[in-house]
Amino acid sequence: MKDVMGVIYTGDKDSFLRELTLVRAIAALPVAGRYRVIDFLVSSMVNSGVRNVGVIMQKNYHSLMDHLGSGKEWDLHGKRDGLYILPPFLTRENVGVYNGSLDALHSNMNYLRRSRQDYVLFTNSLILYNPKLDEMFDQLDDSCDAVMMYTKDPAMQRPEYGTYFDVNEDGFVTDVEIDPTKPRYENTSMDALLISKKLLIDLIDRGVAHGYHDLMRDVMQRMIRDAGLKVKGYEYKDICFRLDSVQSYFNFNMKTLDTAVRHELFREDRPIYTKVRDELPARYMEDAKVLNSMVADGCIINGTLDHSVLFRGVRVEKGATVKNCILMQDAYIEEGAYLENCILDKQAHIKKDVRLIGPKAYPIVISKNMVI
Repeated sequence: MKDVMGVIYTGDKDSFLRELTLVRAIAALPVAGRYRVIDFLVSSMVNSGVRNVGVIMQKNYHSLMDHLGSGKEWDLHGKRDGLYILPPFLTRENVGVYNGSLDALHSNMNYLRRSRQDYVLFTNSLILYNPKLDEMFDQLDDSCDAVMMYTKDPAMQRPEYGTYFDVNEDGFVTDVEIDPTKPRYENTSMDALLISKKLLIDLIDRGVAHGYHDLMRDVMQRMIRDAGLKVKGYEYKDICFRLDSVQSYFNFNMKTLDTAVRHELFREDRPIYTKVRDELPARYMEDAKVLNSMVADGCIINGTLDHSVLFRGVRVEKGATVKNCILMQDAYIEEGAYLENCILDKQAHIKKDVRLIGPKAYPIVISKNMVI
């Protein structure tokens, strides 16, 4: 895996999560109490032996850049290789806005060419999972040109959204469907492609020359179906989650309160690393009542918590009740407030005796720094 470089594209589909991605990319979205979405991708690559990781950004990337920093939390700050942050830049050929993953890769061709690795693992940032990527690399041999990861989990399928594969008995991808009204194939793409760097650069050049913008829709789909490109499918059999709506984000965080889900996602042999923020341990006051909740460090709890996820630095005052909620960093809940089925972004402030009750299927979202 030392001969593999990782490239993560973070500029896709952020409008699906509405207020949650107004000020940040999906990759920077806080999850599971103290992590960000991108932590799972970078940690998986590092755990599998990848030492060169490039993160292609497009918009709302300040939060993501601040979180990644020098890459030291993932041990990607050495003299050779490491973590490369690749924000958009304006040139004669690049207009600074990517219409798809092909445009993003083409704008960063210099990074691809100067990297010493011979293989590229290209992913996006819409799926949360913790794979063993070295097993995927073992599928790459002389019989195929590339390997694409997929899952048979029916919960990953969406009407009019997603990429789906037809895989034959020999394990090769024979057809690709993108955003069908009703998916015909049970194999859902995990948006992870392992390919030789030389072939990828050739496909990028040919795609751009024909005016294409998206790697999967415009290039890989055509090459598999019409040009005989040999692509193997690698089935991912562990737990995974797609973040493509506020509801899916809410449901994922609620599922992390299940011990079985947490143990399957946060494996001892595949740890998830994140940026360290030195805080005091969570403090539970005299009137605190906490039931089945995840409370991060730096929190001060003096009210009632029930089945909720609290990020760092959250304060819940005496007499306040928080039920089935996600409270992001430094949220403040005053006395007597009642929250149920809500998502509070960073520094949100709920004043005394305010009641917010949303339907479980469509939780209320309070934007960053908002006072109610």
